[in-house]
Order: sequence, then C-alpha cells, then structure tokens
Amino acid sequence: MTTVIIIDDEAPARELIRHYLQTYSGIEIIGEADNGFTAMKLIRELNPQLIFLDVQMPKLTGFEMLELLDDPPSIIFSTAFDQYAIRAFEMNAVDYLLKPYSKERFDAALQKALNRIQSGTSLQPELQTFKNVVALPSGMLTRIAVKDRQQIHVIPVNDIDYLEADGDYVKLHTAKKAYLKEKTMKYFEENLPSQQFIRIHRSYIVNVNEVAKIELYEKDSYRVHLKNGEFLKASSSGFKAMKAAVSL
Repeated sequence: MTTVIIIDDEAPARELIRHYLQTYSGIEIIGEADNGFTAMKLIRELNPQLIFLDVQMPKLTGFEMLELLDDPPSIIFSTAFDQYAIRAFEMNAVDYLLKPYSKERFDAALQKALNRIQSGTSLQPELQTFKNVVALPSGMLTRIAVKDRQQIHVIPVNDIDYLEADGDYVKLHTAKKAYLKEKTMKYFEENLPSQQFIRIHRSYIVNVNEVAKIELYEKDSYRVHLKNGEFLKASSSGFKAMKAAVSL
C-alpha cells in the first residue's frame, strides 16, 4: 500500500485528485492540507511515501516547502506555471502536472512515481538539482522561508539587515534574530531586489535601507556602518557598488 498526502489550497483540486485515485486499489490517502504549514506538520507526523504538491499556495509555496523538507518523499507537483518554468521540471525528471490536466496525464505521472517507489530508486539527486535550478526571476524574491528547529518562519526581505556567508549556508540577520538558510550567496545576489540589496564583499550582502555610513578603513578596505550599530567589511568593488546605489 502506497501512502499519499494531497496538498493544495483549492478544495476542487484536492477533490479531483481523490477522484482520480479511486481507481487505484493500492493507494491510501492518509492526509490532506490546504496550506504549507499544515502540510509540513502532516509530512513529519505521517511520513507519506508520495505527496501531491501544489506549487502556488499561500503561507508557504510548494517550492518553499521543498526547500524546508530534510528528507522529502516522492513528489508530484501540480502547477499553472507556463511552459518556460515547466522545463525546469522536465530537465530534472521530477514528476509534475500542468493544470488543467486530464486523467490520462494524471495516470502517467502517478505511474512514474509509483515505479520509482516500488523500485526503491531515490529521487534525492533530481530533487537537489531541482532545488538549485528552480528560482524566481531576478529581483522577484520578496520573502524567505526558513526552518528554525521545528518552527517555520517566513521572513519578508525588507526585515533583513544583511546576509552573511556561513559555510554551506547563508545567515540572514534581522533585528530580532539571525536565521540559517541552505542557499548560496550567489542565489541571493541574483534573486533579491538589486536596488535594495548590494553585494559589498564575498561574505556580505547588505540592505541599503539599513546603512548609516561608509568609511575608508585601510587601503582598499572599507567599513559599512549599519543603523543598528554593527559594521561590515566592504571590498573596493563593493564600496563602488554601494556608492552607486546610495548617497551617503
């Protein structure tokens, strides 16, 4: 018996999946969720073998959920994205359904997922590559979902003072707390609003709205002072980028 959780914020979409699954005797639906927070809790508690995951949801999107799952089960995404975005799915052999979809298309995606589960083939390499490939258009990142122990936080980018490289992670510094995110500095440099977030050093990206002043520290080395009293190192190129973005 293959255990399944259905995750979609639209009740008719969940009902359609339930209806299509009725023809499969070897599948048990063990849970449903209409938002990412409830879905994360169900996945941790019930450990399904397969999830149907809507990409576009409130609170947490399907992509944000994927980033937060340490050991995701097999996934069939459903999405209304255009064909350009769909290529990211196809390139990485990740199962997907483009809304609206037919019973035949549903059956094909489900059979592919069931074959993987029954053969014990790991989807981890494809999912990891998929995480790296799928990104928002440049400058469109407005919030970042992070996991802190068992809690999930959704941080508006305007709340971030600066970002700091920290090994395989990036540390997001806010007025309240610093959070770790398993992404690269390059990812954030490319996907945060470019007029607001400036790469001032290989280790730092700063929110220009939080900058108080810039000063020469030593030859070809600068300090960026933040309004909260902290200061960060800036390279010569970082200083030029900052000066071009703000007038201090």
